[in-house]
Amino acid sequence: MECFKIQNLTFTYPEQEIPVLRNVDLSLHPGDFTVLAGPSGCGKSTLLRQLKTVLAPHGSKEGTILFNGTPLETVDERTQTAKIGFVLQDPDSQIVTDKVWHELAFGLESLGMDNTTIRGRVAEMASFFGLENWMYQNVSDLSGGQKRRIAIAGIIAMKPKVLVLDEPCAGLDPEGRELILSQVKNYQQTTGSTVILVSHSMEDIANYADKVLVMEQGRVYNYDTTEKIFRDAENLSRMGLGIPDITKVFLKLKEMGVDIGTDVYTIPYAV
Repeated sequence: MECFKIQNLTFTYPEQEIPVLRNVDLSLHPGDFTVLAGPSGCGKSTLLRQLKTVLAPHGSKEGTILFNGTPLETVDERTQTAKIGFVLQDPDSQIVTDKVWHELAFGLESLGMDNTTIRGRVAEMASFFGLENWMYQNVSDLSGGQKRRIAIAGIIAMKPKVLVLDEPCAGLDPEGRELILSQVKNYQQTTGSTVILVSHSMEDIANYADKVLVMEQGRVYNYDTTEKIFRDAENLSRMGLGIPDITKVFLKLKEMGVDIGTDVYTIPYAV
């Protein structure tokens, strides 16, 4: 069964005539690492926020969203909190406590877990994300990248079945992106959880995604495995998506007359 099944979803913001989402039909399956990609304004973040009712924007909505076969709006808030972890784009809008250790414990406390479980989960996340030396620091003293790691660790501490991240690497340098995405990927692989993530970096998508959802003007342009998505590299480039450098090399080789595929998106695959 799909973890999310979206059927004929159309959404329009108040006082706007043109829908930002148009007839979206989509099935997201358990265990996949799916990345949403597309040009700015195509509806990625709006679609993402539809996956948790407390974060859904105000506006006119048509269509249905099923979570594990149940209409999402009928799933109670506690269940959504426990099973659907959502990391906002701006960590400052999500972090609510003063100390790092308390931020890691906050979600667990809100679910009513006992102190022994909370201490164990906090220690586990501190080790998993390498936060041991930060535990008693003020969150306000951390850098933007450090705050992102805290926000993600606090959500993962609740061990959600679905982890949703809205541009978790925005504004970070390559090393920071690599650190965060490798930790999220490790979590997905070790727990079998579903990851749904928005990213503008096609290099990141090439290295981490199992599947890619490409959106254009509020519609699903394509949704398939990463390999098959990059077979359409020329159109991805047309849409303004920065395809990986190695893909550009193979496109140029084809243009020069070399009989070669263009669905090459990582250096090991190129080799």
